[in-house]
Amino acid sequence: MNGLEPLPEGERGPVDGRWQRIVWPVAVFVCGLIAWDLVVRLNGIPPYILPGPLLVGRTLIADWPVLSASLGVTLLTALQGFIAAAIGGVTLALLFNQSKWLEYSLLPYAVVLQVTPVIAIAPLMLIYLPQEAAVVACAWIVAFFPVLANTTLGLNSVDRNLKGLFQLNGASSWQTLRYLQLPSALPYMLGGLRIAGGLSLIGAVAAEIAAGAAGAGSGLAYRITESGYRLNIPRMFAALLLLSVAGIVIYMLLALASHLMLRRWHESALRKEK
Repeated sequence: MNGLEPLPEGERGPVDGRWQRIVWPVAVFVCGLIAWDLVVRLNGIPPYILPGPLLVGRTLIADWPVLSASLGVTLLTALQGFIAAAIGGVTLALLFNQSKWLEYSLLPYAVVLQVTPVIAIAPLMLIYLPQEAAVVACAWIVAFFPVLANTTLGLNSVDRNLKGLFQLNGASSWQTLRYLQLPSALPYMLGGLRIAGGLSLIGAVAAEIAAGAAGAGSGLAYRITESGYRLNIPRMFAALLLLSVAGIVIYMLLALASHLMLRRWHESALRKEK
């Protein structure tokens, strides 16, 4: 073996792996922008059909006061829905774990909320609730079930031998829940929260689109609908870009929080540290 041969995958340093995870997505993104710009320029596509990336960037800068205010409204709605989903999902999962008859009674209705399209619920919510409450309720409906399902799965996936050991030593139900079930369920719960973060944004956007169709609203989805009516396609693309960036940031923040909470003891986080 000479010194020029690459190291095997398992012997590469952590820095090399981290750089690859950053460089390759950035390279693909840049290539996509270049291809997009070339398609628009070479085919002479007008901006009201497909604007180029440079025009979208200029529109984002020019319309930043309006778009940033709308982004703040949408993020606040998504945050409120996410917090409600986190609290409600974890609390109900704990109740399900303590009472099977309660789980059998209420879980089917939670499944109904999950499988019903939020875009079909949103108009009804806007009829029966104030606009802000209706939008938050839609964000909560979409984000609630992943937290409930993952937390319930984690609480029910405790090693039966460890649970028997707790019972053998006379631990109460509260002690078993606190010292065994909750730590064991934490990775599942955090996984559900990561999913719920993006879904709360989706639910907020769907409700805002319904509100915009009714002539109300001030969120970023309303700006997208308004731009479509006015054929202001560059602003529509700029708003879509902000929504995408917001979703990525939400996921990264939740993934970072999950990593910080698990990095010292759970296998999924320990592998990332290597």
